[in-house]
Amino acid sequence: MSVRLIVAVTDDAWFYQLRQISNLTEVNFWSPSNSTFRALQAGELFLFKLHSPNNFIVGGGVFAHANSMPCSLAWEAFKEKNGAKSLDEMRARIAKYRKIKPDSREDFVIGCRVLTQPFFFDRQHWLALPGNFALTTVKFKRYSTAEHDGRQLWDAVQEVLESPLLGRDRGLSSPSQTADGPHGRYGEPVLIRPRLGQGAFRILVTNNYQRQCAVSGERTLPALDAAHIRPFADGGSHEVSNGILLRRDIHSLFDLGYVTIAPDMRFEVSKRIREEFENGRHYYSLHGTKIREATQEPNRSALVWHNENLFKG
Repeated sequence: MSVRLIVAVTDDAWFYQLRQISNLTEVNFWSPSNSTFRALQAGELFLFKLHSPNNFIVGGGVFAHANSMPCSLAWEAFKEKNGAKSLDEMRARIAKYRKIKPDSREDFVIGCRVLTQPFFFDRQHWLALPGNFALTTVKFKRYSTAEHDGRQLWDAVQEVLESPLLGRDRGLSSPSQTADGPHGRYGEPVLIRPRLGQGAFRILVTNNYQRQCAVSGERTLPALDAAHIRPFADGGSHEVSNGILLRRDIHSLFDLGYVTIAPDMRFEVSKRIREEFENGRHYYSLHGTKIREATQEPNRSALVWHNENLFKG
């Protein structure tokens, strides 16, 4: 099979900030504009190069998802994994690229390209650009392993990631090596399953429910949270099917077991709210509500776990 790759131009400060952080599982390669990104599918390679005169490929990651959101929410989801030390620094950098006042307090809507299993090459491993990469490129250039330049790029990246100097486990499951096979040393290129982190989980769950609370229908994005059905600390995963988008107060009650979602996808409220707080009229009015449909429905075994282990009944 063929796999697509892109080489995107990155902000140097973004790169140098992130390469100092150890054990990164995900990063947000953001764009100062909210333009739509459809160049890759999940599991394909997203590589980045520095600005001139450092015209080299310096790292990359596995593409997981792209969408647009206010920079404050991108910061809340990824923090320093946005390649900035603070939200103010990130906002100032966005303002610079938009050519407006650097002290603007606008909550810019930006493009987010979520990368998992990121890697950052040391200087001696920086890769030369393919010969057909124009140095005037502002955003990115597409490649495919079905073409010569794309295949050479794929193999070059794999070679660096397999280098004993870097350690063999860089988070990427490299293709099977076939030294004498018809496809070259690293075998046939394959999609790499993104291993989602907390930030990617939040972004994907938010989109899975079309940015609406699954119970109340609330659309005010800053008031919404991606809740784990089975908590990560209790063996749950960051998979989309283990998440549900809830208004923040409902999320708090869900985590504490005062509300749940039954396997038939109906919202249930514990009698303990009334008994312990002499309140809860708003929540009881939602009791029995069928949750909103999602692109990928919640994992029923995770719902059973929540009902049996957290819900106060």
